[in-house]
This record gives sequence, structure tokens and C-alpha cells, in this order.
Amino acid sequence: MMKPKLLISACLCGKNTKYNGGNNLLSRLPEIEEKFDLYLICPEVMGGLSTPRDPSENRGDLVFSDKGKDVTREFNLGAQKALNIALENHINIALLKESSPSCGSHKVYDGTFSGVKISGQGVAAKLLKEHKIKIFSEEEIDLLLQDK
Repeated sequence: MMKPKLLISACLCGKNTKYNGGNNLLSRLPEIEEKFDLYLICPEVMGGLSTPRDPSENRGDLVFSDKGKDVTREFNLGAQKALNIALENHINIALLKESSPSCGSHKVYDGTFSGVKISGQGVAAKLLKEHKIKIFSEEEIDLLLQDK
């Protein structure tokens, strides 16, 4: 029997794609890999940003680095590429890094670089959700595994 396909933030799989060059490896990754075929994405890298890179935060529909550079174009390009992977592979579920300016599904930083989180979605998470892809964060792994 074929496993369902899961779009997943590459940093959650141990890939060093975070802005600081690190990752967010999930301790429960083996459990997830057992149930799903994984399709790794990092919208920020896919949009042309380097690793490491300046941290970025959302300000409305725009994204700025902590140096004041508008990186909205790169974030939108990466989000579109992530969506294309989902559509081309008929993927309707994603596990994304919470609070990321690309992948945050419930919370993002407020754009002031002060560590404050607000309700909102990252650029890629929002685009995927608009295309009826069900989004889970790493804080919702139990829900993801039972939803399957």
C-alpha cells in the first residue's frame, strides 16, 4: 500500500536550512517517515536566499530582513515553488515550521525583531492553505498522525 505524501519543512528533517545555518530536527521524524513519503521544502532557500541569511520577519504582506532589506520577492518565489511541488505531486497535507516567516501556520514574529509572536501565517503556509493543502505545525504531530 502506498503511503500518503507529506510536504515538510526541510529544517524539521535535520537539513541545515534555517536562517542561522542550523536545523530543527524533529525527534519524532522516524515515526513520520514510517507513515508518509516526505517531500522536503525550504521556501526561503528555494526562493534564492542563502544559508545562513539575515533573519526575516513578516510585516503584513511584506517580508523584511533585520537589516531592513525587502525580501518579499524571494519569499513569494519560494512559496510558489513549494506550491508547485505540492500540486505536481498531488500532495494535500504539509508539516511546516511554526513561527517561520515562510512556514508559520498559526504564529509569526511581529516584524519588529523583538521576539514577539502574533497570530498569522508565513508566506508559503498561506499560499498552500489557499490551495486547500492542510497545514500542520511541529506542535501538531499527534493531530497529523491521527489525521492520516
